[in-house]
Amino acid sequence: MEDKYINLLLKRCLKLKKGNSLLISYNTISRIFVDKIVLYANKMGVTDIYLDEKNQVEVHNILKNSSIKSIKENPLFDNSIWDTYAKKDAAFLMLESEIPHLMDDVPSKKLAASSLRKTLTKPLYKKRQLNNEIAWCIAIVPNELWARDIFGDEKNPLEKFWQTLASICMLDTNDPVKSWDDFLKSQKEMQEKLNNLEIKKLYYKNKLGTDLTITLPDNALWQSGASGKWIVNMPSYEIFTTPDYHKTEGVVYASKVLNYAGKEIKDFYIKFKKGKAVSYGASEGKDILKEIINGDKLSAYLGEVALVNYNSPISNTNKVFKTTLIDENASCHIALGSGFLECLKDGEKLSKEELDMIGINSSKNHVDFMIGTKDLLIEADTNKGRITIMKNGNLVI
Repeated sequence: MEDKYINLLLKRCLKLKKGNSLLISYNTISRIFVDKIVLYANKMGVTDIYLDEKNQVEVHNILKNSSIKSIKENPLFDNSIWDTYAKKDAAFLMLESEIPHLMDDVPSKKLAASSLRKTLTKPLYKKRQLNNEIAWCIAIVPNELWARDIFGDEKNPLEKFWQTLASICMLDTNDPVKSWDDFLKSQKEMQEKLNNLEIKKLYYKNKLGTDLTITLPDNALWQSGASGKWIVNMPSYEIFTTPDYHKTEGVVYASKVLNYAGKEIKDFYIKFKKGKAVSYGASEGKDILKEIINGDKLSAYLGEVALVNYNSPISNTNKVFKTTLIDENASCHIALGSGFLECLKDGEKLSKEELDMIGINSSKNHVDFMIGTKDLLIEADTNKGRITIMKNGNLVI
């Protein structure tokens, strides 16, 4: 199964070729799996591989015991090597492997500072990523600690985690690459249906209390994993677009725990007025939610709207994986922070000022959170009038 996974990540998600450069970022806990990726890539003729390894225990200790000023100056959080590899047209594989509750005793301001530092030190990478000029993919690697946290009731939690990953990433099919290509073809068809409706506004309601109106800019485009050359998230079940960040109104309640920089935010809500998050609350993690919202001048505004069927492979596991990569692909979600140029017709040709007038968020941050529920209703203003596009959590167009 691991070989199937590596083949899918390198050959389909990244479309890696002989002679390409590759940067792999990962936690030390995933090192054995990364060694297998390196050997596989070498056999493909990929030899320029940079291993951006972080020891999460070391990261924890530095964050806990250092000042914010020291964190901003610590080379551990300097990602400038990413720009070096972006200049090489390298592919970027980001492997996530959580160590639950490791960061619980680290102040939220320090976590936010380290996250922002890592983003600000790779501006070229971020620019080329947003413009879809380089190959990148985020994927997960199960580990024993994480498996016990999610599948602790199983006899062999780690084995169960890998089996679940096999199911949600289609590794249990004869040909995972073909399986994903077939699925993305159906995603492309749904994406085109949404684009043909020329949606102007989305109205969200559910019993959690969500009552939210999101306005899309003129010429907004829906995209999916089928849109580009690469599959940037594995797994990828979403169809998404970018909103006019000036115009969000109402309240939204999160439907799943949000894990941000190793800390959990539970049972939270955000109220928006004239696009901006003006109030918020949480049963746990309100301090880290505050840091997300106050990250920069546009972090309090939306940058993404994504539709995911409630009846989907990840949702049907009835598990919360406490990592955004998987959980966002189990649920409709929205994101605070930066928007997507590919979600606006000719967006890459417009100046920053023009994009801002249209409502494309240029924040340095981007944080997804899950809002989909079994009873979620989404109506939309379209070129056919006001219609229902999602009922009982599933698309109905």
